[in-house]
Amino acid sequence: MEQVTIKDIARKCKVGVSTVSRAMNNHPDINPETKEMILKVIAESNYVPNNSARNLKRSDAKAIAILVKGMDNMFFNNMISTIEEAARRKKYSCMIERVDEKANEIDTAIEIVKEKRLRGIIFLGGNFTHPHEKMAQIPVPYVISTIGAVSDGGKTCASVSVDDYKESYKMVDYLCREGHRRILIITACEDDISIGRLRLDAYRQALTDHNIPYDPELVMHMTKEDTYSFRTGYQITKKALEKRIPFTAVYATADTLAIGACRALKEAGFRVPEDVSVAGFDGIDAGEYYIPSITTIRQPVEKLAAETARMLFAMISKKEEPHAVVFDGQLIVRESTKGISR
Repeated sequence: MEQVTIKDIARKCKVGVSTVSRAMNNHPDINPETKEMILKVIAESNYVPNNSARNLKRSDAKAIAILVKGMDNMFFNNMISTIEEAARRKKYSCMIERVDEKANEIDTAIEIVKEKRLRGIIFLGGNFTHPHEKMAQIPVPYVISTIGAVSDGGKTCASVSVDDYKESYKMVDYLCREGHRRILIITACEDDISIGRLRLDAYRQALTDHNIPYDPELVMHMTKEDTYSFRTGYQITKKALEKRIPFTAVYATADTLAIGACRALKEAGFRVPEDVSVAGFDGIDAGEYYIPSITTIRQPVEKLAAETARMLFAMISKKEEPHAVVFDGQLIVRESTKGISR
């Protein structure tokens, strides 16, 4: 998208460039109605003000931002480090911006681009169900990382991910083959139509393929206020135990949730995996060193991060068009799961 200039704003408003500048800088020497009209046009045009050009000139073409929704998710830590290193090699500065769970990441991106004159955006996490009109307002190349199958009004967006449905199915299929028929799942909030929905749909399909009835009582949803944290996994598992729901395995859709679930089970007197098996998703380092080590679907974090950065810089230099890249995950069987007799 071509960058809107101050001259374009002046032309639209039928005023001089100096008048636009006075409006932006809240100068007293300007008619209030003219100022209001100019600021309205600036907002509608997604104009990026060249604030303090003497300070921004060097960084103008050499800055990207990573917008992270879900900073509590330890899976993102290694990804951010890899992306930052790739940016350094390209001599780009890299800004990390935390996006609140309730905030709209597209609005945040548009605002940051205006303020910082960024050349590109990387979205980590979040729920990409935004309308075409909204996404079209992002004036720089962007890559949606860890979330696949995203389209912008029928047009494919740049994305890098694993196939969440396929990998979730792989985990539940493994648990079923180990003899588990009562599998409690800890998953995203009920209205999630992104990763959470894909992983839950795969759970249902795997049960069906093993002739196991789907029991809604075994589905424990996070709330909109919950994050993918140890605490959330702990609290949700405690609620399930308080309801006295019988289950022989817990499938937590993030390793952090799985580790929290283990704590709740142990406090209640259950042994993992002798009494209850626990499995996670992501493959974070903490899961490998926790006792018992967590059975998981390992996402190839280094490949995801490296491809995310490579794709963004290729788009910035106009060498590639937006497209989707999907990597395979890996089922890692560790100490937290065991088979049971049918």
